Amino acid sequence: MDQETASRDHVGSLERGLAVMEILARHPSGMTLTEMAEQAGLTRAGARRFLLTLVASGYATQDGRVFSLSPRLLTVARTWLGGTSLWGFATPIMRAVAAQLNEACSSAILSGEDVVYVARIPGRRILSVSLDVGTRLPAYCTSMGRMLLAGLTADELDGFLRQAKMEKRTAKTITDPRLLASAIAKARTDGFAIVDEELELGLRSIAVPIHDRSGSTVAAINVSTQSARFSVPQMERQILPALLEAKQRIEDFFVV
Repeated sequence: MDQETASRDHVGSLERGLAVMEILARHPSGMTLTEMAEQAGLTRAGARRFLLTLVASGYATQDGRVFSLSPRLLTVARTWLGGTSLWGFATPIMRAVAAQLNEACSSAILSGEDVVYVARIPGRRILSVSLDVGTRLPAYCTSMGRMLLAGLTADELDGFLRQAKMEKRTAKTITDPRLLASAIAKARTDGFAIVDEELELGLRSIAVPIHDRSGSTVAAINVSTQSARFSVPQMERQILPALLEAKQRIEDFFVV
């Protein structure tokens, strides 16, 4: 598709409406019209039209001056996930990993600066991080995020490192773009990523990539655990083999 055709087919109002939905998603307690206008870069009149359209279509609710996303968006997401055969195929494999290790096993894809959970088998161990399908976490300080970032092209990764908002979640969180680039390069070389208490103290995770037939990284799977349960060397010895076996079985989906 040439640039002129792409420009003609581009629906700017839809793009802005989707941006409004994404902003609402980052504010589960709701937003006022003024707050939305400021964050979306819209006039108050423009923000009002988008928000009232979302309310009229059932994707948002209005309580006085506050607008929030409605559960209808979750229904759409669940319908999509339920019809995506890869995750239907992968879930039993991930369930076996979780049962074998007695730890949570999850899968995520990259969305902007975040990872979005698309499948999750909870473990029996309780973590303070509340995770479910649809949960978004920052890519820079999560094991699946590091693995997904390792699958980007050099230009894409450079763009991420320049633009991503990185904050110290713990004393161990890597926020220096150069150090993060080194960690991502190591994950690419090793074929796995371990993040040690960078998202939350007491939480460690290890992830491997999922590649499609062309070799592109389409997702990542991980196991998360309490730091008291597994040291970093123990994660490599005991968890990584189970993840690599699951990775191979899931990737077989693309060649059958």
